[in-house]
Amino acid sequence: MARHWKWITLTLLGVLVLAGAAWLYILNEMKKPLFSSGELRDGSGVSEPLYPPPQPDDPTLWQVSDSITLYHFAEGSGAPVLVLHGGPGLPFAEPLPALTALADRHLFHYYDQRGSGRSTRPFDRFEKGSFTDRMHLLESTLGLGAQIADIERIRRILKVDRIDLIGHSFGGFIAALYAAEFPGHVGRLVLASPADVLVLPNENDLFQTIATHLPESRRADFEAFVARYFDFRTVFDKSEQELIALNAEIPAFYAEATASAGAPLPELPAAGRPGGWMTMAVFFSMGGKADLRPALAGITAPTLVLHGADDLQAEAGSRRYADSIPGAEFVVLPDTTHFLFHQNADRTAELVRTFLAQ
Repeated sequence: MARHWKWITLTLLGVLVLAGAAWLYILNEMKKPLFSSGELRDGSGVSEPLYPPPQPDDPTLWQVSDSITLYHFAEGSGAPVLVLHGGPGLPFAEPLPALTALADRHLFHYYDQRGSGRSTRPFDRFEKGSFTDRMHLLESTLGLGAQIADIERIRRILKVDRIDLIGHSFGGFIAALYAAEFPGHVGRLVLASPADVLVLPNENDLFQTIATHLPESRRADFEAFVARYFDFRTVFDKSEQELIALNAEIPAFYAEATASAGAPLPELPAAGRPGGWMTMAVFFSMGGKADLRPALAGITAPTLVLHGADDLQAEAGSRRYADSIPGAEFVVLPDTTHFLFHQNADRTAELVRTFLAQ
């Protein structure tokens, strides 16, 4: 059960912390987002070329730049579908049950995003320097721009003109941004419980939801944790392992809040090793105030947005994606939490199968 809660909570990590993005106002340097949609198409918005280098002999690795390799595995046969995990920084360690049911007609590619799992982690500790310089180095290496650019590099490695994308939670957010950045290279787009971070600060703050559901006796502990977690003044004194450990404190709070809310949760397998600095890089990408809804208006791929009726993340967050993407279809699955690929997997598989076959 402990492993179960850890998987659940770390998968939601990006949703939790980004939904509570008001804390990013702690530092003036972080008010302005470092990521801006539209800067990647010509390669000017990334620190590495969009054309990947020659590929290694190891079939489990994609070489996306001279210094970054991504671990990946695949299941199925047929046209390629790229599956993006959430977190940010919590990879899938094995295929998703709902997608395994579709492996007879689709080749699902799973990969560990840079800075997480078995992919390259370029930082352990940062050398001394200015906060701003270290922030920009971290964000340019592991932030949103780098993660989105990796999808384009993977598409080129797979040698396909268009690729179908399935993104869960924060992976849905990244997939949507890629589809906005490279609209001509996406076949179909599935966003499953996409992270409610299109608009920051967020009126449906998930941190506040957790605090509301926690027993009164635990709220002071949670407030103290939040204060430590968002103490960005000392972030560059930490190591990769220390950041992973800090992330791992969330499970008890989330578990208690979820139990109090009364939503049934599925048993989940162990996930890949979570990221540390990657999560912080994404914070810097987002800043404290952002609205990426206009960018999604440029998506041309047919889009399916799924949401579990029992998800602690508000339905309005997922619906915001559907409202922002032209012609998007929106479906709410009853008796389903954030983990719809494991819970209500048959219905999820049916919806995805029908959508991808259109």
